[in-house]
Formats: sequence, structure tokens, C-alpha cells
Amino acid sequence: MSTTTTIAAQAERRATVPATDGVPLAVREYGPRDADLTVVLLHGHCLRSESWTDVRDALLRRYTGARIVCYDHRGHGDSAAASRQTYHLEQLADDLRDVLDAVAPAGPVVLVGHSMGGMTVLTYAARNPHQIGTRITGVALIATAAGGLADAGFGRLLRNPAVSAFQTAVRWAPTLMRHAKLLAAKVFAPIIRTAEFGNRKVSPRVLTLANAMHNQTPIVTMAAFLSAFMVFDRTAALPLLSRIPTLVLCGSADLMTPPAHSVAMASAVEYSDLVLVEGAGHSVIMEQPQRVAEAVARLMGRAGGVSRVPRLALVA
Repeated sequence: MSTTTTIAAQAERRATVPATDGVPLAVREYGPRDADLTVVLLHGHCLRSESWTDVRDALLRRYTGARIVCYDHRGHGDSAAASRQTYHLEQLADDLRDVLDAVAPAGPVVLVGHSMGGMTVLTYAARNPHQIGTRITGVALIATAAGGLADAGFGRLLRNPAVSAFQTAVRWAPTLMRHAKLLAAKVFAPIIRTAEFGNRKVSPRVLTLANAMHNQTPIVTMAAFLSAFMVFDRTAALPLLSRIPTLVLCGSADLMTPPAHSVAMASAVEYSDLVLVEGAGHSVIMEQPQRVAEAVARLMGRAGGVSRVPRLALVA
């Protein structure tokens, strides 16, 4: 275990933030409570806040004056399950607002979203445009899209009639489908690995973590959000991000949200920083955490309000 991971584990503060509808959301905080800048990391579909562990540790190595907040979306990780009808992006954006109100009611905030987390950030921006450039001083959209998910890559599968049949089966027989999900995870593991991790070799630890997070996500959570992805379109929110420093990052081998999505988003945001990580897949935050952390660190510098620690201050 690295020095930073040990420090992070000791300094971790856990809290539960109730969403407006009463659903408890599991939140973890790192860094000083009175930090000049708060960075909020939002995970993707069927993942949890642990997917950010290596990126978080790298950021803690670089900056001592920043506070980092991670939380699990409803129905994911340690957050509570909720009504299937609430599993959509508008609700996740409102959950983000509730977390911000609870843990960062004042001071500048940088939002960093991976996959569904990035879609949550865009939805939050669309629903709270007055916060962009005031409360929200920086945004990172990682391995995500602003719309058209069903038009490219593996996203085309969202239009397959089998997806609708799968959702119907989950509604009627969730327990049976949960067992089927575990079996399917073993059968399709090679395909999933290619889709998520691109063409670079990744460590067994990373694969184990990713598989565990997928397998632990309730089948109802997995199925219900698919409908939201099919109709998701927040391209109109992208110009709002021209007010603030914005990072758009994607792996060149991402089959879930191919680079074309990132290029389109970056072209719609003035002065955005577009980063393509060669050979990385959809799980770029776990596959290439140092590259991601470097890009987010630049964003934090552009957003302002952080104190950088000398590179030799902490040695892993």
C-alpha cells in the first residue's frame, strides 16, 4: 500500500447525506474541511466511489490545500437503493445538488464526472445554469457523452430489442435475473474487458476491482438506467461550460463512449482542454489513473484556489 493510500485511509471522513426524497447517499471526504477548493468525483454506471481510488490518491499527492469528495449514486455502492422510477439523470443531478449543499455550501467547486457521472454533471449544469461560473469553477467530463449514446460504439446495443426485453424481465423477476446476471458476467467477461479497458494490459487488481463493482450493483439499478441513456441529450448545456475551465478526456480505444463524443463536446466548449489517452478504454480512470490525475490537476490549477505540494514531499 502506498504512503498516500495509507494517509487517505486514515484521513477519510464518512457521512450520509439524505437526498431530497430521503434516500441516504454515502459520502467520503478527504483533505481539510476549510479547503480553498472542493473537487467532487462522480463515478459511472454500475461502479462506486472506489473506482476513483488511484486518481484520488494521485491528486492528494499533488495538492494539500484541496478537499476531495466522493459519493455513491443512489442504488450504487454504499448508498441506499431507491424506487426504480428515480433512476434517471435528472434525479442524479438533484442528488449532486443535495451533496454540494451538505458538504460544500460555500467556496469554489470542481466537478469531475466519469461516464454516467459526466452525464450527471451536464444535467446539473442544465438545471442549475446560474451555478456555472459562480459556485462551479471547473468541470471535467471523462469517458462520457452529451448525447447520441445509441449512435456509436457499444451504445448501439441500447436500441436492440433484447435490451427492452431484459428490462421487462428485471421488473417482473429481479431475483431470477440477478442470478442470470452473475452467469452472464462470466460468459461475457472477455467482451466486457475489451470494452472497458481498451487494448492495454491492465493489472489483475484493477480487473478484480472492476468486476466486483459490476457484480455488486443490483440488477434493478443496472437495468433501470438504460432507459435514461437511450434518450439522454444535454448538448445544449455544453456552451455553459465555456464560462469556466473545462477538461474533456477519453481513451482512444473506448468502445462505450468513443472519442468522437469527446471531440464533439470539446468543440462546443470554448478553450476546453481535450485529452485522448492512447490505447485506454472506457475505464480510463482505473487503467491510466496517473494520466487522468495529471489532466485533472491542470484543471484544478486553471480553476484556482489550490496549494500544490512539492513532488518530493510524499514518496509512495
